[in-house]
This record gives sequence, C-alpha cells and structure tokens, in this order.
Amino acid sequence: MTATLTTVKPPARTLDRRIRDTLDRLERDVDAWFATADPAAGLPYLMPLSFLWDGQTMLISTARTNPTARFLEATGKVRVALGTTRDVVLIEAELREVIPTAEIPAEVGDTFAVKTGFDPRKLRGAYPYFRIVPLQVQAWREVNELAERDLMIDGRWLSPPDTDR
Repeated sequence: MTATLTTVKPPARTLDRRIRDTLDRLERDVDAWFATADPAAGLPYLMPLSFLWDGQTMLISTARTNPTARFLEATGKVRVALGTTRDVVLIEAELREVIPTAEIPAEVGDTFAVKTGFDPRKLRGAYPYFRIVPLQVQAWREVNELAERDLMIDGRWLSPPDTDR
C-alpha cells in the first residue's frame, strides 16, 4: 500500500493582508539576508545583518571594509530577504545615505542598538550606518500567492498600507 502525503495549504492572503503582514515583519524581525554584488566582477555577496525599520527605510550597519558595505556604496543596490522559503518577503532597494557612526542621531543609534542588540557606536573601526529605501517588495507563502506577489513597485505600495494595525 502506498502512503499519500496530503498537505493543507492556507488560502491565499489578500493584497492588503500581505502588505500588513510584511509591514509587521519589518517592524518585528531583527535580521535579514542582504545581497550585494561586486561591481567589477558581478560576483554576489550574501550576508545576514540586523536592521531597523522606520516605516519607510531600513537602517543597517556593517564594517566599512566588509564586502556588503563596499558593494553597496559602489552600486547603490541591495536585495533583502526576510523569512523562510514558505513565507518570504523579497525587497529590492537602493542606498539613500551613508551615515558615519559619529553622526547618527543618539535616539536613532539607541533605538537601533536596543532592537538589534548591536551597537556600532561602541566598536573600534568604521561601522557606518546605511539607510536603504525599498523600491520593489514581493511576498508569498505558497504557490497560490505567486501570481499576485508584488506589493510595492517603483517605491509605491499597490494598496495604501493600513496604519491602524
């Protein structure tokens, strides 16, 4: 007798629900995968980093000598992945600004340190902050959400986010 594996998949979420879920993840999650590429050789570089979401941008910090920092400054482009393969948020973003550690406002630096458990201001060496802005956001859980995975295109949410979450 052959065993049959049955998996019950949840129904597809609405666009508004996926946007709310994505915004909740950005607020709640601490770490994500950040992918950059060497502008000369095109070789990708993937690194887990902690981040702070301010409602519009992600703030990260890494050593200036790290490939992520070098490639991000050189190209201005980054791809970010949150979650698992069965509950993923993919973000294509661009660098908005580089903030030297000594110039980060105290309140922002403190908030970043509390959320991430990492305070670049206390480290030796250059650990600038990088503010990145999402341009495209996609999210899906199962194949039933793939067709409508786009949540943001050209920096605009496809449905205004519900701010009364």
